Amino acid sequence: MSGDVVDRCGDGSGDDGERVGRRDDAVRAAVEQGLLGPDAPIVGLLDVQGIRASATALRRAFAAVAAPGTAILHAFAVKANPLVPVVRLLAEAGLGAEVASAGELALARAAGMPAERTVFDAPAKTEAELREALALGVAVNADNPQELRRLDALVHTGGTTSSPLGIRVNPQVGAGTIGATSTATATSKFGVGLRDEGAREWVVQAFAERPWLTRLHAHIGSQGIPLSLLARGVAETYALAEEINARAGRRQVDTLDIGGGLSVNFASEATEPTYAQYARLLAEVVPGLFDGRYGLVTEFGRSLLARHGTVVARVEYTKSSGGRRIAVTHAGVQVAPRTVYVPGAWPLRIAAYDAKGRPRQGAPVVQDVAGPACFAGDLLAEGRALPPLEQGDLAAALDTGAYYFGSHYSYNSLARPGVYGFAADGDGGVAFAVVREPQTVAEVVAESGGAHADALTTLRASESR
Repeated sequence: MSGDVVDRCGDGSGDDGERVGRRDDAVRAAVEQGLLGPDAPIVGLLDVQGIRASATALRRAFAAVAAPGTAILHAFAVKANPLVPVVRLLAEAGLGAEVASAGELALARAAGMPAERTVFDAPAKTEAELREALALGVAVNADNPQELRRLDALVHTGGTTSSPLGIRVNPQVGAGTIGATSTATATSKFGVGLRDEGAREWVVQAFAERPWLTRLHAHIGSQGIPLSLLARGVAETYALAEEINARAGRRQVDTLDIGGGLSVNFASEATEPTYAQYARLLAEVVPGLFDGRYGLVTEFGRSLLARHGTVVARVEYTKSSGGRRIAVTHAGVQVAPRTVYVPGAWPLRIAAYDAKGRPRQGAPVVQDVAGPACFAGDLLAEGRALPPLEQGDLAAALDTGAYYFGSHYSYNSLARPGVYGFAADGDGGVAFAVVREPQTVAEVVAESGGAHADALTTLRASESR
């Protein structure tokens, strides 16, 4: 879709420039209100207006191409931002939750997400987790034949369940540009590989033998997956559903869970691709998907949240080494492990602000933006042309609303930063709400076994008799 005109409002947050303006206002207000400063050198910010607008854009994009009355559930992939207030915000915006662990299910429940809008996908669900999901009425997609046998036993012993049940399949249509986020490869750990010998027939027969199986699920991947590959995977899944229903002689599969996977353009502020582009492409490639015969479930995460989060860190020191300027900040591997360890696949744009939170001016200078961790590779950006950062300035890692707040890495026992949502206060200013309190040093100690300091020194082997 590279030839398409960019849909500037496709993420639902209005003009991309308005989003930048809200972010700039929030950084300045965070400094003025004491959320950022010498004693609070790193913070996460979430744009509430942007998040709400993205949810609206997603719902409108699919509604525009679907037959009236089509049941569509957009289940937010909780792993993208596992913070209870975020899930609550999206629930109030009409979305559901896709969870991939008992912890994520608990977060969704704490957020007040209804069970009927929750989908449980994970490759290693325990029997206890499956039993809980069935008791709650949460939708479950079995990842493999062994898990399906567990569901057999639970359904038969537990009687009826309100949980919609399905099977996850892998269309094996190939990889995108990032192997780790490509889930439809020949050897992916997820789902039943449809091109493996006998696998497709096994899936069809599994449905024929279990009238209570009503869903088919596939997720092709996320960042780095082109729209054409996403659509191809959905088409393969749709064709399988048609085959299952034809063999059954009835509409046994009534819902298709097509996963998420819309990539985010981390290279600029332009929103591309958009939900509207993806929905239109699906309508062209798989027209039967939207004719009203099937309910739909999506599982977007990164594309809903990434644009609307920013990690802002204070520049503690500046220096020069080998002729290269270096800004040493408080944001590094502890908040951006993917970027630090695999910078080629996960680059981040950096915005420079002065100590008062105003966009820094000045001719760009090539410099490194380093983190606080004690290893040489802890760099948010290397050799980046930015206005010269000075001690006390702020470096903002943009587009970090997805995964960067939920993948904290406790290397060097660095504390998790506080996260705050922001919105206009109605009087020309910015109001903040605590989403997650900053972790204290005492909490770091407690999390690291502080209450059990003597556990190993007092451990004694039993004397042999």
